[in-house]
Amino acid sequence: MIRRSLSAAFALLFTPALLAAPAGQQTLFNFVRPADVVQVATVDANLPQYNAEQTADGEVLRRVTFNPATAPSLSLTPQTGVWDWSQSGMMTLRIQNAMNWALTLDVTVQSKDGKTLSSRVDLPTGPAQTLLLPLQANTPRSQGMRAGPPMPMTIDGQRSLLASSHGEIDRSQVVSVTLSIPQPNAAQSILLERFGVQDGTGVIQTVYGSIVDGYGQSTRAKWPERVSSDEQLKAAAAKEQQQLKGWLAARTGLDQYGGVLKGAAFDASGFFRTEKRKGRWYLVTPEGHPFYSLGLNAVTADDSQTYVTGREWMFADLPKPQAPLASYYGTSEHDNDNGASQGRGYNTGRWYNFYTANLQRLYGEPCLTGKTEPGAEPVMPCAPEVFDAKRWQTHALDRLQAWGFNTIGNWSDPVLGLNDRVPYTLPLSIVGDYNSISTGADWWGGMPDPFDPRFAMATERAVAIAARDHRDDPWLIGYFADNELAWAGPGDDPQSRYALALGTLLMTTDAPAKRAFLKQLRDKYRNQQGLSKAWGVDIPAWELMEDPGFEGPLPDAEHPEIEADYTYFQKVFADTYFKTLSDSLKWHAPNHLLLGGRFAVSTPEAVASCAQYCDVLSFNFYTLQPQDGYDFAKLRELDKPVMITEFNFGSRDRGPFWGGVTEVANEEARGPAYAKFIKQALAEPSIVGVHWFQYLDQPVTGRLLDGENGHFGMVGITDLPFTGFVDSVRKTNLQAMDQLGQEAAKAQVDAEQSLKAPVHTPQDGNAGRAGAGHPGGHSGKGH
Repeated sequence: MIRRSLSAAFALLFTPALLAAPAGQQTLFNFVRPADVVQVATVDANLPQYNAEQTADGEVLRRVTFNPATAPSLSLTPQTGVWDWSQSGMMTLRIQNAMNWALTLDVTVQSKDGKTLSSRVDLPTGPAQTLLLPLQANTPRSQGMRAGPPMPMTIDGQRSLLASSHGEIDRSQVVSVTLSIPQPNAAQSILLERFGVQDGTGVIQTVYGSIVDGYGQSTRAKWPERVSSDEQLKAAAAKEQQQLKGWLAARTGLDQYGGVLKGAAFDASGFFRTEKRKGRWYLVTPEGHPFYSLGLNAVTADDSQTYVTGREWMFADLPKPQAPLASYYGTSEHDNDNGASQGRGYNTGRWYNFYTANLQRLYGEPCLTGKTEPGAEPVMPCAPEVFDAKRWQTHALDRLQAWGFNTIGNWSDPVLGLNDRVPYTLPLSIVGDYNSISTGADWWGGMPDPFDPRFAMATERAVAIAARDHRDDPWLIGYFADNELAWAGPGDDPQSRYALALGTLLMTTDAPAKRAFLKQLRDKYRNQQGLSKAWGVDIPAWELMEDPGFEGPLPDAEHPEIEADYTYFQKVFADTYFKTLSDSLKWHAPNHLLLGGRFAVSTPEAVASCAQYCDVLSFNFYTLQPQDGYDFAKLRELDKPVMITEFNFGSRDRGPFWGGVTEVANEEARGPAYAKFIKQALAEPSIVGVHWFQYLDQPVTGRLLDGENGHFGMVGITDLPFTGFVDSVRKTNLQAMDQLGQEAAKAQVDAEQSLKAPVHTPQDGNAGRAGAGHPGGHSGKGH
């Protein structure tokens, strides 16, 4: 507890430099002028009595040092009773990071009933700021987006930082506020002054108000490609067109599909296939040349809508109903039970597509308005138009080829692949009324139940529709088996590892998967006595397992059969899933590859089954290099080609507020990160391609699907490329294809030399070389 005698000392020393609290803020405690109204307690932290200091900006604050420990903390509690904050909306804390690097600060508010409100704050370096903590749960997701505007910002004349808050408290009976730095490796210090509350009215509107301009750009930042007029937009686009012409003219050494002409030729099958040669896996073009799939995802103009209903105040310049660009409004609905929708606000109603509106500005015809001269024909008012889609397609394909990409990745406009210019991939999105199983990682929904006959019917329908117009198209590389399914839980613990088996046991016997699992156990153990003994649990009657909510035991060393049974079920589950897709694709699209499941979470059983029934294993890796995403030694044991179907590196200095899962420091760091990832992918002989996510930046206020608002595009919302990054990516892509050509050429020389070597006959006592000079590995489909 801080003694009252210290208060006078600090007051005499520092009164001239103290800054008054803004109007509306109620100060409950002042660390520089302490009074006996708050109890201060520390755990593994130091708050010396005489250590207030004046900053360069003239403020006086008091230093708190958090020592290396699991959770060093400083707690504030009322001297007596509780704090009644029922009339307040924000907790406030004047704070400054005393280090030369950003700190992570955990803030926890607790009420008398034991409920808590928590926040993890990224505390930047720089001058003091007022931390504003909403006393009701509030996050960027509640405002409809993944990440909020950059902080700190000026609010009511003060440098302020609005924190996200999670949880719930009784604001009329607050008993403590705790500050903590999680697991510091060395002593870390912050500076504190006023602690209090305020009503918080208007803070959210100030932070999020008018964050988007008429072009869909952030109003909270400036960057080189930022557009301020239509004339600037068109001039930049014209300059890019000249550059693209030069780059396209420089493309050499490739077959029409983008395969490398240099080096050994493969057998030409007329369609894309895979082959392993000299220890390296290859994709092979229809003309028989090695191909490394450098892909770009979401090359589409139809994935940039953002909801505006209820938050029109976030947009500075939305078109009026009769304006020419009002044709880019629409409506949709994303209020569902998926994990992607949980806790998200503004996910239904009217949306606007700034990207297509900008394409109209670029490609549309001028709209004549105004009064006519006397006697002249009247001028028709502007009619709603749409941008020239064909022109956009041509431009997008020019970009892909000029930038060194050779594959149209997932989520792209399917029409692009029909231009016979760039090979493409397609997704198999299997939708139906079949049963699903929750594993706790249901971001896009539960795991499809492959034992359900309705799943097989839905698969047949989805594959038939997808293959209908592409069956004989040599430009189609293949199909993806859905995307980021919930094969496991979100963690690394046994509960997550075996979430599919455990989730199945929780279901009713109406679920076909539950019936299949129980049959497996009955066939093995015959009755509940045998199962009880093997699992080390007491199951009085077999019927109890059939009831909904049956909780299977977690694996343990004393009862290895638990893990064995879960593993076996999950293997049969995965086999059934992938075999269903494989059989259907062999019937409807026998010439095209099954490119795997685009795993985000997985189990060894799912990956092994995918290798058995698919031609390619595919993973979405948001890591600094592919080898950080999975154990490639285990993948090599499966002897299957691998494709990285999503990766990216983002930053927060080009408008959108989120830097993605693999965020880098700034725009200049994205190019080197891309180059390193490609280099490491080429070093892994099983990898046959990598696909960047995505072509276009996401909307500042979040995309329709889940509110993601990341900057990891090649181009911005105005359709202008990020020139420095694109230059770097192009250079890396060209180097990658050159390396592939060199390796293919070396393989050709090695093959020719092996053919010239003497062949010993059995009469010489040695076995002959079977199949000398023929390509190794498998060719064609591996179903």
